[in-house]
Amino acid sequence: MNYRSKLSRVVTLFVAVFVAASTLAVVANAAPTLLTPHKAYYSYNLSPGGYSAAITPASGTAVSVMGTQTANGFRGVGQVSMLHIPGQFLEWVGLESAPLTKITSNYSSTFGTHIVYLDWDGSVDLEVFNADSFVVHNNGSISTAKGNVTLIW
Repeated sequence: MNYRSKLSRVVTLFVAVFVAASTLAVVANAAPTLLTPHKAYYSYNLSPGGYSAAITPASGTAVSVMGTQTANGFRGVGQVSMLHIPGQFLEWVGLESAPLTKITSNYSSTFGTHIVYLDWDGSVDLEVFNADSFVVHNNGSISTAKGNVTLIW
């Protein structure tokens, strides 16, 4: 084997080692950090016109708020991603329950501001209670509303 051939092999080996070491360094630094999510679960059983207790989402982080209405004839689901800025407002974007399905988005601290419908006919919804919390409201006049709201952050 001549000098050029040996030098070529040494350079090739050096480049291969450099590429492998660089790849390992990048992969080691790219490992994701997995956190266990926090969860809060609230059940409701509301007569017509009734309100749940106030629900306060975590502050300063995205909170997934999912609601389910399970009463016969009025079932449905609605969900929003919510931001709570303490003492200032709640902000959200999400989807209303079918068949009223549409995007819902807004921000508010005003009592009664609609957030998302949880049922088939738009009788049960999440509404702003104040700058720091929301409630489930059964604004229907006939049926008892039953279901739950789950928050994950």
